[in-house]
Amino acid sequence: MSLSLGRDQYGPEVHVERSVEIVADFAELAQPWRREIVAHCYRMLGSAADAEDAAQETFLRAWRGFDRFEGRSSPRTWLHQIATNVCLRQLEQRARRVLPAGLGGPEPDWRRRARPADAGTPWIAPFPVDPAEVAATRQQVRLAFVAALHHLPVRQRAALLLRDVAQLSADEVAAALDTTTVAVNGALLRARDRMARLSPDPDELSEPDDPATRARLRRYVEAFENADVGALTAVLREDVTLEMPPHATWFAGRGAVLGFLGAHVLREPGRFTVLEVRPGANDQPTLAMYAGAEAHALQVLDLDAGGIRRIHIFLQPELFPIFGQPVSLGAGRDLPG
Repeated sequence: MSLSLGRDQYGPEVHVERSVEIVADFAELAQPWRREIVAHCYRMLGSAADAEDAAQETFLRAWRGFDRFEGRSSPRTWLHQIATNVCLRQLEQRARRVLPAGLGGPEPDWRRRARPADAGTPWIAPFPVDPAEVAATRQQVRLAFVAALHHLPVRQRAALLLRDVAQLSADEVAAALDTTTVAVNGALLRARDRMARLSPDPDELSEPDDPATRARLRRYVEAFENADVGALTAVLREDVTLEMPPHATWFAGRGAVLGFLGAHVLREPGRFTVLEVRPGANDQPTLAMYAGAEAHALQVLDLDAGGIRRIHIFLQPELFPIFGQPVSLGAGRDLPG
């Protein structure tokens, strides 16, 4: 990729040398913010694949406009502004992404088999996260937070993320959204009010490496592999929920969740092999679930001091490579104990 530098006054050698300098300057300016921009695009779009595409377009646009970047804002602010507009343009043509709870109420009868959602339902997808890269904003990448974001109108979502997560000033947010500071502040009030009602209290969520969380996760994996519904009782909160994209059916409450798992999933010991994924999805405990040796589902869990509060079982084996997981364990492979 090269920039047009105008009329060639100095000869091809100088021209190429200057192009190399510009490439190096742009890489030095932009590269430190790449993972942050991808995470911002994920919050906006709800899909890891879409976020990577949007980030790629963001850096392409930034490269093309680099000769006009005059440093009036920081590189970080400039890149967030470009990324937000890339995402808004994509969102104009797409339906809102959801988790099953966003489609309707919980299923009251756990005896019934799960019902698939309509074909083409756009799902919020898990996002691979390196905890070291999101330490300052880890609560804002959890699945429940992202799902709540997608209940907001897209420009409210953008205003909230730019102001409260990226920490841009109200004036910078207004410039990014081509609006006024007054309009931004009004959108923020509405967005914050709705998020307070929809998203969990971040202080209640446990850290993935907390010793109590690790112990509870081990007990959950053992219970799942042994089809021990009784042992699951001890690690689930009374108000636990179970969602299983691409199924529209979901369950709320420990009785309903255990009833469904016992009747339809955990029918016999040894049916599943469950391996922990590290680093996981959305800075949450994440499990790769194999039926026999074949990829079956990716589980993403919410835990707090009271136990497991949300179980997301993504019945989408195509997600495994995104998290560095094999789609088949292979014959004769030694499995972790």
